[in-house]
Amino acid sequence: QVQLVESGGGLVQAGGSLRLSCAPSRRTFSRYAMGWFRQAPGKEREFVAAIGWDSSRSSYSDSVKGRFTISRDNAKNTLYLEMSSLNSEDTAVYYCAAAVVAGPSQSAPEYDYWGQGTQVTVSS
Repeated sequence: QVQLVESGGGLVQAGGSLRLSCAPSRRTFSRYAMGWFRQAPGKEREFVAAIGWDSSRSSYSDSVKGRFTISRDNAKNTLYLEMSSLNSEDTAVYYCAAAVVAGPSQSAPEYDYWGQGTQVTVSS
C-alpha cells in the first residue's frame, strides 16, 4: 500500500518556526508534483504550498507567502515545509500529498496520494 507519512508537527509559540517533513513508503515520488494542505478545527481543507517534480516551480497560498517555504530532496525522497513567523491562524492538521503531474497544483482533486496528517499548534 502506498503511504505518505508526515512528521515534525508539535506545539510552538507565536513567532516561532517549525519544519515539517513528508516521506513515502513503498514508492518513489521523484516524478510527482507534491503539496501541503491544512485543515483547522471546524474549517475546510485549504491549500498551503506545492512544488513541481523537478523543483523548478512552486506555488503558495496568499496567507503563507513570505513565511513558508516548500522544498524537496529527491535523493532522500522527502518533502519539506519550512514555517516561520507562525501565528494562531496556522494552527491546523497539515497533510502532504502527491500528484501524477509535473507542475505544482493548488487543487486537492489533482492529488492521488495523501498522508494522515501532523498536528501543528501555535500558542500565543
